[in-house]
This record gives sequence, structure tokens and C-alpha cells, in this order.
Amino acid sequence: MIIDSADLAEAAAYKLLIGSIVPRPIAWVSTVSPEGVANVAPISFFTAVGRRPPMISISLQPRSDGVTLKDTFINIRDTGEFVVNIATLANSDAVHRSAYEFEPEQDEFELLGLEKGPCETVSAPRIATSPISYECHVDRIIPVGELENVVWGRIERFHVRDDLYLENGRIDTAGLAPVGRLAAEYTHVGNVFTTPLPEDTLQALSTARMRRLDGLETDFSPIDTAAWSASGSTRPEAS
Repeated sequence: MIIDSADLAEAAAYKLLIGSIVPRPIAWVSTVSPEGVANVAPISFFTAVGRRPPMISISLQPRSDGVTLKDTFINIRDTGEFVVNIATLANSDAVHRSAYEFEPEQDEFELLGLEKGPCETVSAPRIATSPISYECHVDRIIPVGELENVVWGRIERFHVRDDLYLENGRIDTAGLAPVGRLAAEYTHVGNVFTTPLPEDTLQALSTARMRRLDGLETDFSPIDTAAWSASGSTRPEAS
């Protein structure tokens, strides 16, 4: 099948992107408004873009109404800073609930029962239970279309849980228990390999469907439910 992107509505294009660019790492972004209200949101359009200085990018869509900017972006734009926290299995439910569209005046750390951790160079708190966090200052904001924006953040401080930082300077990724995004769902990164794999292993895995950890049918997707929107947000009343 060949699909002309010019014929796609935003929601249709979003489904194609999130269903095929997988797995995506999750930036669990914490910010604070100029009035001091803390916000948390998961962003799965997230990657590293530079080493010296260390730089990351996150891309933000509007809220589920298609026109209102997300609190996360407004806070980043207005304060010039944010924190990226790495999402792990232990925090996965809180990560999911932080996608709810709460009101801007609500402290989402309090609503989600998250502990605030101190930062050194930014006013936003980090998520204390996240094993790795980056304190970031905005390097640039790149508009994409009318209401979407890419934010490049310069990492000023790395917070790494002691047991994950090895003597040679690398992260013990096998002990991190990260989760990523698969379309509108999550995956626990539970295996690792180098190539080449044995041929019988390749044949067995190449046609196998993913194993679900939640007991649902293998063809289930939240995209087919009323809770989903093409904004990355989840409606709590429909979940």
C-alpha cells in the first residue's frame, strides 16, 4: 500500500507515525509555570541530537482539542527550562496517568502522588523516583506547522542513580528497566542481543506476534477507544 501524505488528516498521519516508529523512548517531562505550578507529561517524540554540548529534542502537539497548547510547552516557552526524566517499568502507570489533561492550575506531582526531587540549575523539580533525569535549558524552539513545536534542550546536569553509573562511565542499561511507546501502548525492554542471531531464532521470532503482559487480546489497541486522541493526551473520564 502506498499512502500519499497530502491526503492525510492529522490524526491519520499521527497513527501512521506512532505505529511505525517503534519503540520510541519516553521523555517524562517535568516543568513549572512562572506562577510555580508543577506539571508532568510523557513525550514520545524524543531523541538525542548532540554530544557537545549534550542536547536532546522533544516534539509537542497541541491538546486533544487540536488548538490549545499543552501546559508542558507553555511552561518550557515561558521559563526556558525543563527536566527530562527517563520512564521505567516501576513508574509506568504514573507515566500513563500523567498524559491526562489536567487544568493548568493543578500541581500534577500532587495529583499523581509523585515525589519532587531538587535540581541545581533549573527551577522545575525532577521526578525523584526516576533513575535518570536531565536538567535542560532551552536552546531553540522550532515551529512545525501552525501548532506543533520542536524543543531542543541543552543538558546542564545529569542525575543518575548510583547503581546505574558504572566505573567506565557507561549506563547499566540492563538494570534500567526502561519502557517505550508502541503506537498508543507501552513496551518493557526486556531482552538484548548482538548480531548475527542464530537462523532458527530469527525464523521463530520474525513471524511471532508480540507477547502481551496485560492479558488483553493481541490485536487490542487504545487507538480504538474513546480515551485516545491524536495529541498524545489521554482523557481521564474515558479511560
